[in-house]
Amino acid sequence: MAAEVEVRRVREGSPWTGLWAVVTKEMADYLTGVRMQILEALIVLTAAGTVFAAAENLRTTVGQDRFLFLRLFTVQYEPLPAFVGFLAFLVPLIAIALTFDTVNGEFNRRTMSRVLAQPIYRDALLFGKFLAGLFTLALVLMAIWLLVFGLGLVRLGVPPGGEEVARSLWFLLATVFYGGVWMALALLFSVQFRQPATAALSAIAVWLFFAVFWSMIANLLASVLFPMRYGLVQEVLAQSQAALTLARFSPITLYTEIALALLTPSVRAFGLLLPMQLEGWILGAPLPLRQSLLLVWPQLTGLIAITVLLFAVSYISFQRQEIRA
Repeated sequence: MAAEVEVRRVREGSPWTGLWAVVTKEMADYLTGVRMQILEALIVLTAAGTVFAAAENLRTTVGQDRFLFLRLFTVQYEPLPAFVGFLAFLVPLIAIALTFDTVNGEFNRRTMSRVLAQPIYRDALLFGKFLAGLFTLALVLMAIWLLVFGLGLVRLGVPPGGEEVARSLWFLLATVFYGGVWMALALLFSVQFRQPATAALSAIAVWLFFAVFWSMIANLLASVLFPMRYGLVQEVLAQSQAALTLARFSPITLYTEIALALLTPSVRAFGLLLPMQLEGWILGAPLPLRQSLLLVWPQLTGLIAITVLLFAVSYISFQRQEIRA
């Protein structure tokens, strides 16, 4: 009986039939397209410029800093910002550029019905397109990570430590999750709107809202919800905590806190510091990697949860759409 059920299941196929065929085909299109070549050139030039400037600034402190390679990501060399700032700005644009026409492009080319006429389910098609974009983004970010460490080895002349490599790899993973949020958002708009330009502009508008306006709105809402009538310490703490909580609704804030804790081991808390935390910060005692991961675990979980939620909404909407020849 079990064998008959298994044979029937193989004949009927599973909802994930054709998943890896979609992933392979989409990744090949991404990596060989002109769009990706332009993005790669932009990223390489950005990474090389910022890291080279940071390495020149850090050559005088070789042998004095325990986490020298981590500072390649965080040191700002005028007029260039820190490399983390460039990633926070570029990764959403890369994710949106890769995904804004993933689904509606198939409709506009009238190839959606032909693809689904093959032994490929809607589940496998949508999930495969999302995985292909995520794998492509991870491949690009891994190349940037290797470029940063290669330039650091050449310019600084010292190898990185084991904890530096581990912290930077966790930071790389967090950056992939951060890009996954914007990729899932662009996929949602690609499912909702049939015009790629509308989907791209909608995703960029959401990114600009969180990048420019949300921090101001969070501070304004915190001052309205928790006004400081008497200037007491409790009122200051309540307003600051409310502003920080509201700001964490933005993926950019979550990613910034993750980068700060992983690349700056002396960071012990976010927001207002307790006296014992302030003492450890003044002494400059770095946190172990395990403690830093515990500190940013809620932020990492938040990025993953936002990605899953957006993809689930895209999945439900795509399943309800009618596919016509």
